[in-house]
Amino acid sequence: MLLSGFPFSRFLACALALAGLFGAPSAMADAGLDRANAVVDSYRALPQFHAPGPAFDARACAAGKKMLAIPNNSANQFLKGLIRQEIAAGAEVGLAVTEWENQGQPNQWVQGMNFAIQSHDDIIDLAPGLEPKLLDAQIRAASEAGIKTMVSHFYDSSQTPAPGLIAVLPVDFNKIGRIMADWAIVRTGGKANVIIVEDDEILPTAPLVAGVTEELAANCPACKVTQQINVGLTEWSTRIQPAVQAALIANPTANFVIPIYDSMSQFIVPAIRLTGKSATVRIVTSDGTPFVLDYVQQGAVDMDLGKGLDWAARATIDAYLRTLCGVPMPNPVSAPFYIFDAHNAKDAGSPASFLKGYGDDYVAGFDRLWGLK
Repeated sequence: MLLSGFPFSRFLACALALAGLFGAPSAMADAGLDRANAVVDSYRALPQFHAPGPAFDARACAAGKKMLAIPNNSANQFLKGLIRQEIAAGAEVGLAVTEWENQGQPNQWVQGMNFAIQSHDDIIDLAPGLEPKLLDAQIRAASEAGIKTMVSHFYDSSQTPAPGLIAVLPVDFNKIGRIMADWAIVRTGGKANVIIVEDDEILPTAPLVAGVTEELAANCPACKVTQQINVGLTEWSTRIQPAVQAALIANPTANFVIPIYDSMSQFIVPAIRLTGKSATVRIVTSDGTPFVLDYVQQGAVDMDLGKGLDWAARATIDAYLRTLCGVPMPNPVSAPFYIFDAHNAKDAGSPASFLKGYGDDYVAGFDRLWGLK
């Protein structure tokens, strides 16, 4: 019964307002899920090669030149694979590339810098994960010796590089975080309950994690980050697994773990199995390291956002040589992102390889750029 004296038109307006109020969250959730789906779909297509600049005689540029690549830890399979492919790409054009093997100790990085100076290398490549600011004095000494220190795939596009670097090849780490978040949103139908595993000692971690949290907030009102676990690189092998096991027990409704660097997955997969969560908790990660793509094929990892390490290595060598020889590089240099899941992970080979899964368009593209064909 309507209240006496209360006009029907006002009652109807109130009823419609209440209906709109209760319907708004559902509409917002649907719109966010649509946006997340669109993002995910855009990274399912096989990436195409785009030249970073005009063709040049790479062999003439590289003749007699040497490069020392220093990773932050040679035990990291992503970095090991990247440098291995840089060595191979360098060999194609005559650039002698060597890795400075180390166990992640700062004094070992300093030793590597000093070795490059003593060996009269032309380029020092600070591979992803190694903070250039920790080597400021050595970078200055290298510059005084005529050696160019360069960094690839370390800084986010929003970050200011350390002084003294001759070339910097940034990656949109924030976008990587957003793509992983959108994957979790889509796979849970807008109900992602996420545990993030990060390493705050690595500079691009902050924009990457921000991408995850910002995208969840923007596209999924019902999603949440239940816990963030921070583990430094030298402790990945001892701390990640027990920390994730404890987080899964403490948060029984968690349905996704996001290790922001995929090499962390080797410690997370057993944590999920040992807690009996394999049927309810998925992993989404990034980098495209072969052993993790094997996990995808086995169903232990739901999605790995690949960067194409051979593609990235060729892009790095291309950019470094252009910088060394003054060849224009008008376009951003980076390997494209590409989703590997249960539908296409087998394209990377079995076991997976750095050389498979991204097509061969980029190989022919760099060969043309370098004057090899």
